[in-house]
Amino acid sequence: MVDRETRAWDTRDVDLLMSILHPDMVWPWPGDHKSLDPMGWTLELGRYDAERWRAGWQAMFDACVLVRNERSIQRIVVSPQGDGAFAVVDIDTLWRSADGREDHWYGRTCKVYSKVRGEWKMITQLGTFEKPDAA
Repeated sequence: MVDRETRAWDTRDVDLLMSILHPDMVWPWPGDHKSLDPMGWTLELGRYDAERWRAGWQAMFDACVLVRNERSIQRIVVSPQGDGAFAVVDIDTLWRSADGREDHWYGRTCKVYSKVRGEWKMITQLGTFEKPDAA
């Protein structure tokens, strides 16, 4: 799943990105990589809405260049029942718009997955947070 998501970002393939998302996904986002307290987090995308999310990601892909997308899986945990999992992933992803603005996703994230009708889907992602070695 992490590799499929990475491939979606690398190729700016909105269809591939959408294919990994659970229909009930909610994607909270901290203010920055030091925001461990959820009091300052946002929900910019709201609950998963295929049309709205697809349009938003496609607009970003069309407007920005992917400068780098480095991801390193640190840990994967699967429930004893085999129907839930999470992956701890260190990311360093940098987007740059035509006017030079940068959007840097850096730190450690936790991607949470649920198995739906035999297929894994990302149901939420927490982070990015400061990596312990960067503190």
